[in-house]
Amino acid sequence: MTLEELEKIITARAKAAPDKSWTAKLMAKGPEKVAQKFGEEAVEAIIEATRNDKSALISEAADVLFHFTVMLQSRGVRVADVMAELEKRTAKSGLAEKAARKK
Repeated sequence: MTLEELEKIITARAKAAPDKSWTAKLMAKGPEKVAQKFGEEAVEAIIEATRNDKSALISEAADVLFHFTVMLQSRGVRVADVMAELEKRTAKSGLAEKAARKK
């Protein structure tokens, strides 16, 4: 599965009634709540990364990617926009890019 495919699933599920879809229920609470949920999932992934439990980390990473994509959608940002930004950044090294920001 790609992030673009996940985005399509989230788009479809967000259109459902909130009592029929977790995605719709979360989106109905607004972008701030969506962002909070993403943060919670990110922290859980960090915890699992420190525990060295690969299976648990994979599970939490999936939650992070899902909720990250929901968060983007809640603010009208497409995965393609994020990928385009990443593509621009790969044109030069990370060290050069960071150095350019300081000027």
